[in-house]
Amino acid sequence: MMALAAGVVVGSACAPGTAGVSTAPAPDGSRVWTRPAFRAAVDSLVQEPKWRNAHLGILVVDPQTGDTLYSHNAGKLFMPASNQKILTSAAVLSALGADYRFSTEFYANGPVTNGVLNGDVVVAGRGDPSVSDAVQGDAMKPLRAAAESLWARGVREITGGVVKAGNAFPDTTIGEWDWDDLDTPSGAAIDELFFNNGIARVRFYGGSAAGEPIRVERFPARTVPNLAIGVNTAEPPAPVVVVDGQVVAAPSGGGGRDGPRNGAVNTFTDIRGSQHVTRVSGWVAPRDSVTTTVTLRDPAGAWLQAFHEALSDRGIIVRAGVTRTPDASLSGLTKLFVMRSPPLREILPFFMKPSQNQIGEMFLRVIALENTGVGSVAAGRRAVEQQLRALGADSTGVVVRDGSGLSRHDYVTPETLVRVLDGMRKRPDFQVYYDAFGIGGVDGTIASRMRGTPAQGNARGKTGTLDKSRALSGYVTTRDGRLLIYSFQANNFTTPNADVERLQDWILVALAGSPYPAR
Repeated sequence: MMALAAGVVVGSACAPGTAGVSTAPAPDGSRVWTRPAFRAAVDSLVQEPKWRNAHLGILVVDPQTGDTLYSHNAGKLFMPASNQKILTSAAVLSALGADYRFSTEFYANGPVTNGVLNGDVVVAGRGDPSVSDAVQGDAMKPLRAAAESLWARGVREITGGVVKAGNAFPDTTIGEWDWDDLDTPSGAAIDELFFNNGIARVRFYGGSAAGEPIRVERFPARTVPNLAIGVNTAEPPAPVVVVDGQVVAAPSGGGGRDGPRNGAVNTFTDIRGSQHVTRVSGWVAPRDSVTTTVTLRDPAGAWLQAFHEALSDRGIIVRAGVTRTPDASLSGLTKLFVMRSPPLREILPFFMKPSQNQIGEMFLRVIALENTGVGSVAAGRRAVEQQLRALGADSTGVVVRDGSGLSRHDYVTPETLVRVLDGMRKRPDFQVYYDAFGIGGVDGTIASRMRGTPAQGNARGKTGTLDKSRALSGYVTTRDGRLLIYSFQANNFTTPNADVERLQDWILVALAGSPYPAR
């Protein structure tokens, strides 16, 4: 047996499968497992023919004793999908602390005289991921508060514009992701100024009769994204959302028995060089509405536009609007105030439970920004790997490419995930980390799993979901109160995804429904 740095012990191969072993705990969770019987039961599941072409990794340990309850390919590398978020959240929490608050700084590049700011209001972001409907209830709330701060300082008019300063995240706004992801909220771009998780909701209202013009509303900001209605030019100014004239009353035969009755809207991102143009087309029935989600290809621009809207709503006149010039320098500017986010302890569940990719990408860069002053991806990777080693991870057991797990170039072993989970268990802020995980049958991405079993309300887990990758890792408590750590990884399988989830859930239900398995 090999001792892990984090104090967990990984055992040798488990006992061979046993024919006729029961493949489910008693429905009432009353089964009492011995360790040999538990291992034999899991072996019998893992050795089923449907897994013959799959790459499976399973590790279950007792962190208090260092005992391994089950191990299968625990030292092999797997593509973890969103199990990468387990590593990112551990790194950001251990590096910055539960009370860390993200900051956004506001400056003036001219004097304020008689209520007039003679110049620009300049904003320098540092990766605050909390300006969103999810975290704040309304993404406009902190921006309205910032506008109120300017009003309280006597500003009633700005002769210049709203300008972005600095370049805290100097490189790419997207990761090593599939092209298909870029049209979805999962693949929204990020920047040091980041609005509403990189997305906007756009609602289309049909006219009173076929052929009448549509009406468009945007949320949470009325002016984001920039829209060009009925424009079909090949090269519109970017970034923009082009709403084609096809978004009209239902076409002939549309909305029938085999299709949606109120409408259908599709989005497509057209990328030419540095230009990102999102095209929206489809139909909406008369006197009805249909809503779609649009990814914001210019995150900082969307933030600035939303802030401009908040200023206008407060009654502050901005003569030059939003100015998208090369990032301004902070040299010689007058700092007006700093907007701070909720503490990290409150943001973390909005990252882990719904598996929100963009927050992970912000975390990756902010760790580096705070450690080195440069929020680059490369510096973020190094900073995360450093934190993972401090938590007991072996450097050969993990490859960090992004903060979300959306990249297919992230790799990790079940052994490494268990080491990190155990390292976090030993920290004084463990409860913050533990509470951020989804709860089996209750919330997060495992809200619909393990319901009506002993694992409901018990198992804490983070899923991972990409094509040919299904993962689940976290904590589960036995019937007699013993906390266990587990990591399940599955890659390169052709069986239905539901089969993978059933295998994972079965193990957790068996552990949650039994006292600690005796030797």
